[in-house]
Amino acid sequence: MTVIDILTRVDAICQKYDKYDAEKLNGANVAGEDPFARLYGSVDAEISQCVEKAEAARQEKNRATVVALNAEIRRAKAKLLEEDLPKLQRLALKKVKGLTKEELATRSDLVAALPDRIQSIPDGSSSATKKNGGWGASGSRPGGGVKFDSTSG
Repeated sequence: MTVIDILTRVDAICQKYDKYDAEKLNGANVAGEDPFARLYGSVDAEISQCVEKAEAARQEKNRATVVALNAEIRRAKAKLLEEDLPKLQRLALKKVKGLTKEELATRSDLVAALPDRIQSIPDGSSSATKKNGGWGASGSRPGGGVKFDSTSG
């Protein structure tokens, strides 16, 4: 059993028993008043769902299902990056009654780490660009396969 398998199992067990966590139950009332905490919680849950879909797509044998799952993941990633992340960035900068400067800095750090977390979710499109190296010539011959006639009549 690899370390990744162990971490995956521990994470699954933690998520299963998360609803019994006393700190989160007490913190749920605080999050109800704080828009940043609510939105960050929903973004975090959305990222977790995307990771689960990516894992399901990786294990799926049916290509049509894989394509559909990858499309859902790409849509969710676009929504997170274009809509939710700017909202979180604005809310992280707002001063909230009862928050210390360290907690405000922590919020900014949490928001700064989100784009990398979102981009790291595999969605089936990044593997094609890695193989070709992005933009590349689509011919089998080096030099693009274009020849010019230098002799003119």
